[in-house]
Amino acid sequence: MWTVDGVCGSNSRLSWFRLDKRAGVSVTASPPPLHVVPLIFQAHAGSTLFPLVYNYKMPSPRSWRILRRQSLLLGSLLALLLVLSACKPAHKQDTEQQDQARMWLDSVPELKPLNVSNAEIGELQKAHEAGLTDPSAVVLIKLARERQKPFKDGQSIADLLGAGSSEQTVLELARMDQLGIWAGEARVLRLAGLSDKTILAVARRRSQGLTVLSGEKLGELKNAGFSDAEILGMVEKGMSDKTASVYITQRERAAGGHRFVYQGRGRRR
Repeated sequence: MWTVDGVCGSNSRLSWFRLDKRAGVSVTASPPPLHVVPLIFQAHAGSTLFPLVYNYKMPSPRSWRILRRQSLLLGSLLALLLVLSACKPAHKQDTEQQDQARMWLDSVPELKPLNVSNAEIGELQKAHEAGLTDPSAVVLIKLARERQKPFKDGQSIADLLGAGSSEQTVLELARMDQLGIWAGEARVLRLAGLSDKTILAVARRRSQGLTVLSGEKLGELKNAGFSDAEILGMVEKGMSDKTASVYITQRERAAGGHRFVYQGRGRRR
């Protein structure tokens, strides 16, 4: 049989002995295979056997708060970096557009003494891209300075030019101070087929505070089959919407109850 007889040596190695019953002596021999069973020792202050396991201390509530603040700060910095990196291309593009607009402004010496602001440059750029010429841009800025108002009708001018109105019509509307809100209605009338001459006649009466046909009634007259010359005559006479409705009813009866629907510029059926 195998027994552990004692402990020998400074390294605390175990000496194994086999008892020979026949010889009555014990002979040192190699130990039999051992089945190692892990033991769990109670942690103590001087323990060096498992320092990472048994000497670990849970962070205090104050430490948790510090770690949490550091994590939040790091997350905020990362989010800020992502936002800044995403804004760089857009900021670069805006800067390039402003530089191009500034170069165009420098090419028109008449605009320099008028102290054109960056916002006004943006509005002029919109109109310029739609076809407005440099001399007309100077006229528009001078009109704004006379009225002591900033120029902000660039998009309205671009819409009118895009609808087919001439540059001269745009300038006349600006001189009558009829761009602004009414420019949208003028664009619709132009798209409905009314001429610039009719639009200017309507704008002129509006600026003078005189009776004038509404945009809706002008559209109905066009759909009823009245020519542009007939509509222009009604406008210049100061016809009211009520009287125009009578003319529309008479025209529809003469046409057998059918209405003429204008399909817009460039569209035929």
